[in-house]
Amino acid sequence: MKKKNLIILGIDTSCDDTCAAIIKNNTVLSNIVRTQQIHKKFGGVVPELASILHLKHIVYVVKNAILKAKITTNAINAIAFTKFPGLIGSLLVGSAFAKSLAMCWKIPLISVNHIQAHILANFLEGVHSTNPNFPFISLSISGGHTNIIKVKDFLEMKILGSSNDISLGNLFDNIAKVLGFQYPWGRIIEKYAQLGNSKKFCFNKPKVKNLNFSFSGLQTKLLYFLKKKIKNNSEFVSQNINDICASFQDTVFEILFDKLNKTVQKTGIKNIVVSGGISSNIGLQKFFSEKSIENNWKTFFPKSEFSTDNAAMIALVGKLKYERNLFDKFYD
Repeated sequence: MKKKNLIILGIDTSCDDTCAAIIKNNTVLSNIVRTQQIHKKFGGVVPELASILHLKHIVYVVKNAILKAKITTNAINAIAFTKFPGLIGSLLVGSAFAKSLAMCWKIPLISVNHIQAHILANFLEGVHSTNPNFPFISLSISGGHTNIIKVKDFLEMKILGSSNDISLGNLFDNIAKVLGFQYPWGRIIEKYAQLGNSKKFCFNKPKVKNLNFSFSGLQTKLLYFLKKKIKNNSEFVSQNINDICASFQDTVFEILFDKLNKTVQKTGIKNIVVSGGISSNIGLQKFFSEKSIENNWKTFFPKSEFSTDNAAMIALVGKLKYERNLFDKFYD
């Protein structure tokens, strides 16, 4: 179903950010994110509390997305929402609200895969001067997932590799906690790594078959390394924090590159799209930019505002599915 000016309301409540956005075709008219700061008190996201706060914030967020877009509700052609993956309670809030709103306004309802949306965020207008060409390989990295995905078209994707244990985001969080950092951990290791020597300490890379990852082994090795060093010098972490973070990050980047390089050799595809929250890491972007030049790859990173959880990417997938008449039933 093609429309000249297709307007979609996107809603995302996959974790602890309540998000709503309006897009017109591929152009973002508004992108509202309400972060739940209260989780700092608990040192991590509390799922039950996240659900309650989504209930509290979702009307405000959707209303402000519509107001900022300067449209009327009658102009909205469909509502897209995150169906999975994510925290089940948080997802239920978003899906129930989206279904109720779509029924009230008598417009189509469209469910969206959160990981797919992260990948396709690279196609929002203004993110790149030239969009990635199909097919491409997506490295999807965030707190909830670590995947290598072959993308043949907007809605045709195949997972080639994934983590056998914890996600890359979990690894960063766990190491940050061990180093004594406070929640939220996302940017802290990156911040210290920028000031350190990435070659100061050597951490062995785990050997994993095929295109899969394993990060629990690296986590264990780093923990034993720190335990041994602290036993001899109680101030070791504070004295070497920059170099520890830089060396850890560099090891992770090498692991990601090794797997991507194998993927390129296996598929012959040299277009690389990095997505998910960790794609906003400045060190990662610099590392892969250099590797891309060396290996003649074309590598794309989304803007920071579209790399972390947001509803603009959900609305974009909604628009693509609307054009293909891929709608949901209200009672599924």
